[in-house]
This record gives sequence, structure tokens and C-alpha cells, in this order.
Amino acid sequence: MKFLFTAASMLCCLSLQAGDSLRYKIAQMLIVGFRGTEVTSSSHIYGDVKELHVGGVILFDYDAVSKTRGRNITSPAQLKRLCGDLQGLSDEKLIISIDQEGGMVSRLKVAAGFPATVSAKYLGALNNADTTRLYATQTAQLLRELGFNFNFAPCVDLDVNPKCPVIGKIERSFSATPEVVATHARIWVEAQRRQGVVTSLKHFPGHGSSRSDSHLGLTDVTGTWTQRELIPYRLLLKSGHCDAIMVSHVFNKNLDSCYPATLSKTIIGIIRDDLKFGGLVVSDDMAMGAIVDSYSFEAALEVAINAGIDMLVLSNNGKSYDAQLAQKAVDAIYAAVRQGRISEKRISEAYKNVAAIKNRL
Repeated sequence: MKFLFTAASMLCCLSLQAGDSLRYKIAQMLIVGFRGTEVTSSSHIYGDVKELHVGGVILFDYDAVSKTRGRNITSPAQLKRLCGDLQGLSDEKLIISIDQEGGMVSRLKVAAGFPATVSAKYLGALNNADTTRLYATQTAQLLRELGFNFNFAPCVDLDVNPKCPVIGKIERSFSATPEVVATHARIWVEAQRRQGVVTSLKHFPGHGSSRSDSHLGLTDVTGTWTQRELIPYRLLLKSGHCDAIMVSHVFNKNLDSCYPATLSKTIIGIIRDDLKFGGLVVSDDMAMGAIVDSYSFEAALEVAINAGIDMLVLSNNGKSYDAQLAQKAVDAIYAAVRQGRISEKRISEAYKNVAAIKNRL
């Protein structure tokens, strides 16, 4: 893919790469979260974007650590201003992302002045393309107007277990039928593309059969997951409706006896070698219990990158909050490269996929 940087961003990249291209590429691999409804020069996100050059940010309405609302989102006008200020800090396109699925997983709440939405389950049960297109278009237009260019939606998990606490129980799946899931996901991807919003399918290789929540700890799907859960990915890739794929933290010893999916070279290898997807692969939030309860911060980043993750989601919205998280991540990954635990080639491969996505924003 031909890279189309602006003159300003090209000069920025050249100057950075002349000094330390490795740190720049590493920072571009990060999507980071932060506290605040506005950006000032004293905000740590100001330095993360303007000086560290992180690749993206992710916004939330709820702060899980303090258990309070209004973390980044309080009203449409405030949010549009925040997104504009964040984009203005970067010399090139900054990924500004959100989880706006609709229904119970909506960061843009009616109480804050945003339009009402419906769940994926509602749309799948209705199974009417025009209705899905209506809601998908409304969401995509709203995201674009606010300043978002990346949405971690839709879910293409199958509703295998309706009691699954993180998928079925909160109506995030369109259907238990792969073809229905793919049909409605395709409509969402098309609607978002028309508005310049990149879509990340999730949660690879499938979270719908789980009996527990990977936000809280290890989620073992060894006895419940089947190959059917890959069908939506196959169908969407075949039709050209896949911009990026988010990998979940589910554990399946039949696929990898050591690591959860996000840290598994074998499972991410299914994306690359079986599904033949060469684009952006993103981690699920690295602050989730399935990761932080079992791995150190440095080890998790290192293993994920070596497994094939191109961008790491560091929500800073899990069990603790750290204003220095982005800097610590860059330092940890940089040290791992310099010590030979991660190859510079792997960093360059990941950065190439990040740059390719940014050229589509």
C-alpha cells in the first residue's frame, strides 16, 4: 500500500527517525487511555501524543478504578472539542477510538445527551438489513461528527452461550448463526467506511462460548469453543469487509496449551496463515484480569508483540491507573528490542500495519 503522509507528518517522522526511529515506531504501536474531559499542557496525554507520539487513544465514559462516570465523556459538545484537541496535538493522523457497539456497550449514553441505540442481538433477531443499516449509519455519522476515526465494533462473536457474562448476557452478538452475524457485521463495516471510520472485528478467535469474563480473570473456552466461531471472520475476509481484528484473552489449550489468544503465536497464526489476513491485529485491553493476574506488564507486552500483535490497547482503566503507563510501555518494549528479546523486524512489521491503517483514516 502506498503511504500518503502530509508534508508536516513526513518531516516529523524524518526528524524522529533520524534521532530514534525505534522509539517512534514502538510508540505508534500503542493505543492509550487517560483521565480527563479536556486537554491541557499539564495533562499526561498531552505529552503522550505530542512528545512520545503514541499511535492512538481510546476514550471511555466510565472510570473503572474510581468507579465514577465522566472519565472522558460528558456531552456531545465537550466530546467533540476533546477529540479535536487531541487530533490537533499530532503532526499526523491520531487514531481516536471508542467501543460504540450499541445497546449495553455504548460509551455514548443517552444520559449524556447522545442518541438512543439498540443492541446487536436486537438487530440480529429482527434480521432486517434496512434496520441494521439505519442504526449503523447513525452510529457512524455520529462518530465522524464527534471526531472518532476508529471503532472497536461490531462484535462478530457467535451467541453460543446466551448466559456468557461478557457477550450473550449483555446482547453483544447478532446471532448464534455465523451467516447472520457476518451479514449484519458487513453492513456495519460498510456504514463506518462511508464515514471514514475504521472497524475492528472482535473478539478473535471467539468469546461467545465462554462461561466467564476475561475482564475479571482467566477465561477458558477449551471445552466450549468450536471452529464455527471462525466462520464470520472467513466470510467477512472473503467479501473484503475486514479493516482490523482485535484478539481476545480467551484461553484454549486445544489451540495453545500455554498462552491466551492475545499472547499466542499459534492463535494469531490462524489470522495470518489460515485466514490470510495481513492487516492490523490489535490486542484486547492489556489491563484486563486475564492478563494482569498472570503476567507482569513487561512480559505481557513482549510476548504479545512476539506473538504477532501490531497495536496494544493500554486502557489505563482496569485495576489501577498510571499516568506514566505509555512511557513505561515504550521503555519496556525498547529495552526488550535492545536486549534481543523482540526483533527490530517485528517492530517494523507492526509499524507498517499501523501506518497502513492510518493512511485510511
